[in-house]
Amino acid sequence: MRAERPNRDPIDPRHRAVIVAGGALVLGAVCAAAQTKQRIGVIGSGHIGGTIGGLWVKAGHPVLFSSRHPDELKDLVTGLGELAQAGTVDQAIAFSDVLFIAVPYAALPQIGRDYGAALKGKIMLDACNAVAPRDGNTLADEVEQEGVGVVSQKYLSGARLVRAFNTLNYKIFASEANRPDPKLAVPIAGDDPEAVKTAAALVRDAGFDPVVVGKLADAARFQRGAPGYGQAVTAAELKQKLSLAP
Repeated sequence: MRAERPNRDPIDPRHRAVIVAGGALVLGAVCAAAQTKQRIGVIGSGHIGGTIGGLWVKAGHPVLFSSRHPDELKDLVTGLGELAQAGTVDQAIAFSDVLFIAVPYAALPQIGRDYGAALKGKIMLDACNAVAPRDGNTLADEVEQEGVGVVSQKYLSGARLVRAFNTLNYKIFASEANRPDPKLAVPIAGDDPEAVKTAAALVRDAGFDPVVVGKLADAARFQRGAPGYGQAVTAAELKQKLSLAP
């Protein structure tokens, strides 16, 4: 009569522990990656909003592009795939973990009045520039005297504002995104450390190298006409131009 062989686990217990631990690490990494994907609402889906929002979609972020006429954004969102959708400004704010605003500067006071309560506490990246012929001399003079970051925060008072993506033409952003290192630099500035950290991560996800210039008052250093404006350079070069620490 044959003796029964003991029922042995073919995997050494030590190896099993390693496999389990490795699986946990992989699962943790996947979960962490999923958690870093922000739901982004874009207010103003023209050249800058459409371009930067599109780069975030390609990086895996769900993005809701908004406009006064959402139907006009159908081609944009269809071309970007299932992570992109279109809607109203109200819908973009409700959808978002983070907002990106890229509208004519003259629209900011009205947006602040219409959506101020909904914007309260929201991290918002602001790419708006004041252009006198389009936005009026009064607003352009206010920005020139007080600084664009300070003025934007005044009109969007509830938001946790970070200035970003305002210094270059959308065609440059489109062509230079995710280029080989060194990446193109994008200056940013904000008063809220957590908001600045989030903005910096989104700049990287769009394919650029963030350069923190300082507080919102320091955003004047890269507003229209300032030394940091229009600089299609690396982070090291931008820091040198603005006398920032390497």
